[in-house]
Amino acid sequence: MKKIIIIIALAMPVLVMAQKFGHVNTSELFTIMPELNSVKLKMDTVQSQYENQLTLMQEEFQKKAQDYQAQASTMTDAIRQIREQELQEMQQRIQLFYQTAEQDIQKQQQELLAPVHDRMAKAIEAVGQKEGYTYIFDSAAMVYISPTAIDAMPAVKKELGIK
Repeated sequence: MKKIIIIIALAMPVLVMAQKFGHVNTSELFTIMPELNSVKLKMDTVQSQYENQLTLMQEEFQKKAQDYQAQASTMTDAIRQIREQELQEMQQRIQLFYQTAEQDIQKQQQELLAPVHDRMAKAIEAVGQKEGYTYIFDSAAMVYISPTAIDAMPAVKKELGIK
């Protein structure tokens, strides 16, 4: 029993020393992913479509509001109330459209970016397995990184085909 404890005690420093740790700045890596250009183009198109529709809705509202103001003094109370209610409903539809557009844009952005994140994570994992890393840390979240720490970024870039 004593021999086993001595062997474990002697082997422990060797086991700890055999571990290999690396770091990658995932924020920096993400910004240079080639897929981001196509994601940006798609998101610009979606956002532009929503902005165009919102502009049309706002222009229609402005026109109706101006018409109302120009004719308000000659309207009966009943017609004035109906027109005011129409304007309020239009304003509410515009606000709802804006909120829905914001949510949809965020949802589409998340859906388009998910494969990019997955590809990046798989590349980091592949490098970790190929090069025998015990851990690869995100250097963007690290408080201190020793100058002697292993930067796995070049290997991950190579895995992703990024120069």
